Amino acid sequence: MNHNRRIILAGVSAMALFAAMPVAAQDFIIVASTTSTENSGLFGHILPIFEAETGIEVRVVSQGTGQALETGRRGDADVVFVHARALEEEFVAEGYGVQRFDVMYNDFVLVGPGEDPAGLRNAADAVAAMTAIATTEAAFASRGDDSGTHVAEMALWANAGVDPSGSWYLSTGSGMGATLNTAVQVPAYVLTDRGTWLSFVNRGPLEIVFEGDPVLFNPYGIILVNPERHPHIKAEQGQVFIDWIVSEAGQAAIASFTVDGEQLFFPNVSGQ
Repeated sequence: MNHNRRIILAGVSAMALFAAMPVAAQDFIIVASTTSTENSGLFGHILPIFEAETGIEVRVVSQGTGQALETGRRGDADVVFVHARALEEEFVAEGYGVQRFDVMYNDFVLVGPGEDPAGLRNAADAVAAMTAIATTEAAFASRGDDSGTHVAEMALWANAGVDPSGSWYLSTGSGMGATLNTAVQVPAYVLTDRGTWLSFVNRGPLEIVFEGDPVLFNPYGIILVNPERHPHIKAEQGQVFIDWIVSEAGQAAIASFTVDGEQLFFPNVSGQ
């Protein structure tokens, strides 16, 4: 069972899908999570460890952060595991979530054609890099899907005083992997989390052209959906998952996930 998790595509109501399943399959939880945790391979690494230790199966709804939080608001997931701190705190403040816990972090990077037509390698900071893209009207592929990555991108444009539009700005409305594939084909610049980039195989002409600005810090949080709002939520099992994720065992599992010897996520952002 550990290797037969069901990954549900964005926009599909998880509860509707699972309502028709046999009553015998009770010991599972639904986690609505950002596509980066799935696309990077992190869940494929850590969930079998959790399931072996607890006997609780985790079924993942892989969506952009905004959609994952909406899934939680509807009560169609027991836990949300996402990466847009302001939206997560709003989710809790509105009473849809019980408490936000820091889990891990990595960072965002700007990738683009190796010849770097907008000169991002010479940019002083991330805002200057975004300004250079807009000024040169170099092709830029955006997720455009209210994901944590898209939220971070729009914040960078706002800080640069840019309202991105025009033929150079390509909004895919898709997940990170699909947006990277679009950027490869154009080719175009794109903002991506480092974890997805490191696990992305079809890089074509794309390379990391800007990284390292503190504003590109990318923390992930985990929240139990509020059972007072949605009494059917599997609060006990969901809390077991959260407790494990933030425990020494869960944090060690996250830290041990690597691609080609490179660590993709760094556990517990507390104090960062």
